[in-house]
Amino acid sequence: MSAFNPRDILDPRAASGSDSATAKDRPAAADEDELPRMGFFQHLEELRRRLMYSIVAILVGFLAAWRWAPQLFDFLARPLREVLPPGQNLAYTTLTEPFMMYFRVALLVGILAASPVVLWQLWMFISPALYRREKRWVVPFVFFGAVFFLSGCAFSYYVAFPLVVRFLVEVGQPFQAVITINEYLSIATKLILALGLCFETPILVFFLARMGIVSERWLLAKFKYAVLVIFIVAAVITPSADVATQCVFAVPMIFLYLLGVLAAWIFRRRDVPATPAA
Repeated sequence: MSAFNPRDILDPRAASGSDSATAKDRPAAADEDELPRMGFFQHLEELRRRLMYSIVAILVGFLAAWRWAPQLFDFLARPLREVLPPGQNLAYTTLTEPFMMYFRVALLVGILAASPVVLWQLWMFISPALYRREKRWVVPFVFFGAVFFLSGCAFSYYVAFPLVVRFLVEVGQPFQAVITINEYLSIATKLILALGLCFETPILVFFLARMGIVSERWLLAKFKYAVLVIFIVAAVITPSADVATQCVFAVPMIFLYLLGVLAAWIFRRRDVPATPAA
């Protein structure tokens, strides 16, 4: 019984065991010999190791951010405080709520600060399933992955989140606002991390194209379905139900999808036939 290799899931030809490789297929077969074979429990051990390194990096970022947790929360609360009526502020209802809020703020900043390390550990986990020619993309993957993730977080804080906050506060103007710090932080964290992950779409599309799983023609043929999925995701992560706010989230994601299509066209594998656009 051959050892488990996650590349077999992505590339059925690698698991077929066919000995009738043509001369055209010999380079791929030679590359396949470069892949280390790991058993199932070895993959679990590797996953545990990468998770531990990621957790340690997040913990270091958390400890560094804990000292400035009050100032960091003031920065996060700025979009709301700018639209609240004069004399109103955030509130808390239990004695432990401020402490937990500062804990969560420091944890959020720790995750953002450790994102390059987390991406590096993700690459190290999947690298055994990659060919040698694909492993050279490690630096672009970590660099652009961190850039896109942090750009998504920044877009959420400076553009999308203030629009959501303004809309919700205006809807509740006839009433006395009692917004708790943990409730506000939950919405802010959800939107910031969600858009950060959504901004990774070009990176995901790029690597799917490099592995020959998708092509630019296939991605363009499925564009209408991608738009539908994007608006569903925007509706899920947006606290408000108005279409205008959802478009603020959806339009950048559509642009990122098209950017991924462009990357798939520029960097597509030349040795793999294009995926049919059916």
